[in-house]
Amino acid sequence: MGEQAVTGAGGTPAPERTPDAGGDDAAAATGSPGPATAGMTADGAAAGEVEVPGAGMTADAGGATGPQSRTTDIVPGPGGVMTDEVGVVTGELTLRTDLADGRVTLHVQYKDADEWYAVTGGSAALADAAGLDAVHSIAVGLLNRPEG
Repeated sequence: MGEQAVTGAGGTPAPERTPDAGGDDAAAATGSPGPATAGMTADGAAAGEVEVPGAGMTADAGGATGPQSRTTDIVPGPGGVMTDEVGVVTGELTLRTDLADGRVTLHVQYKDADEWYAVTGGSAALADAAGLDAVHSIAVGLLNRPEG
């Protein structure tokens, strides 16, 4: 029998491999590019950028540009939390930090109640939605005082 030329994808000559050069014996014998790896195509050429569905999405239904909110149960200190609608609220509360239209606003409710009250002085501009978690964490740190 005569010799046959081993070619890679597209009919180009396959690179010669030797077992001591890091390739496996089967790949060296067949001229295949070896085991497939992530980010590579079958012919061994680097793959281009790939669009990943859902990448960069947030957990909130509104997405990064729509309304977002975070909630945490808190117990304020003896002075409670001052609200615009009803004055001071005390006891077990839920704090909600909302972001809409570039503005962050704090609200509280008695735990498991229906009504939400705006925290007095609890509104400010927030240029970057990525800061919502930090603002919420700071508000929780300031208002949650279960030890008094």
